Amino acid sequence: MLANPLSVAPMMERTDSHFRYFLRLISKRVLLYTEMLTTGALIHGGHERYLRFHPLEHPIAAQFGGSDPGELAQSAKIASDYDYDEINLNVGCPSGRVQKGRIGACLMAEPKRVAECVEALRAAVSVPVSVKTRIGIDHHDSYEFLASFVEEVATAGCKKFVIHARKALLNGLSPKENRTVPPLRYDSVFRIKQDYPDLEIVLNGGISTLDQVASHLEQVDGVMIGREVYRNPYLLSAVDRRFYGESRPEPSRIELLHEYLPYIEEQFNQGVFLSTTIRHLFGLFHARPHSKEWRRKINELIQTKSSDASNVMAGLIESNYH
Repeated sequence: MLANPLSVAPMMERTDSHFRYFLRLISKRVLLYTEMLTTGALIHGGHERYLRFHPLEHPIAAQFGGSDPGELAQSAKIASDYDYDEINLNVGCPSGRVQKGRIGACLMAEPKRVAECVEALRAAVSVPVSVKTRIGIDHHDSYEFLASFVEEVATAGCKKFVIHARKALLNGLSPKENRTVPPLRYDSVFRIKQDYPDLEIVLNGGISTLDQVASHLEQVDGVMIGREVYRNPYLLSAVDRRFYGESRPEPSRIELLHEYLPYIEEQFNQGVFLSTTIRHLFGLFHARPHSKEWRRKINELIQTKSSDASNVMAGLIESNYH
C-alpha cells in the first residue's frame, strides 16, 4: 500500500491551520499542505504566524514560494523548528502577482534555477523536498518540455513531483481560469511515471470523486485533490478505510462537529474570532438535506460575531442536523 496515496492541495485562503485541523478529524492519514508561504513573508514577516500548526495535523507539508536558493534555504531552516514532514516548492501558481516575484509557474522556464532551489532546500532540511508544477506554460507545452524539466530537477535530488495536469497560461487568464480553461492532459502525467519509474509522481487537477482517485492510482503514486475537498470536506470520510486500510468507522458529520467544538472554544479563548474557525464548515453538509439552511446559519453566525462560541455552535448542531 502506498505511503501517501492521497493529499489535499495547498489553497490560498483555504488550507489554513483551522481547516487542516478540521480535515484531520475526518481523515487521520491524508497528507495535508499549508497555503503557499513566500520566502519574504517567512524571513521578514513573523514566521510563527505562518508556520505554527497543531500536532494533530501531521502528516503535513509546508509549501514555499520563492526562487532565490539562499532565501529558500533560510526559510527551510526556520520551518525545520516546526517539524514539518515535507517541504514543497511551488512551480505551478500562474498568478500575475506571484510572477512579479519570480515565483510559481513561470519558473518552469528556468529548470536549472529550480534545481538549484531544490539543492538548497535539501541541504537545509532532513525531510523530503518535493516540487509542485504544471505540465507546461504558454506555448511550452510539449511532453518533451515537461520531461526535460522533470529530469533536470530530479538530478538535484527531487524524488517527488506533484503535477497539475494542465498547462498554465501566464498572460490572459486569471488563476481561477487557469484551474479550468486549459484542458486536462492526464496522459502526460501517466507517461512521466512510465518514463521515470523511480520518481514519485502525484497527479493533480480536475479530480472530484474517490472512484477517480482509485482509477488514477493504477498509473501514478498519488493523487492530490483541491477545491472539491473545500466544497465537500466530507468526501474524505471514506479515505482512511479505502486507501489506507484503516478499520476506524467513518465519522458522522455530527460527530465531527462535536469533535471540532473544543477546538473552536480553545481558539476563541486565545483571541481567534469565531468566524475564522467556522468559515470552513460551509460545505460540510454539501448535497445533503438542509444544506442551504446550514450555510445560511453559518453565515449568520459569522456576521453576528458571537462571543459565546461553543454554546452557539452546540445549539446550531443540535437543532436540525441529526
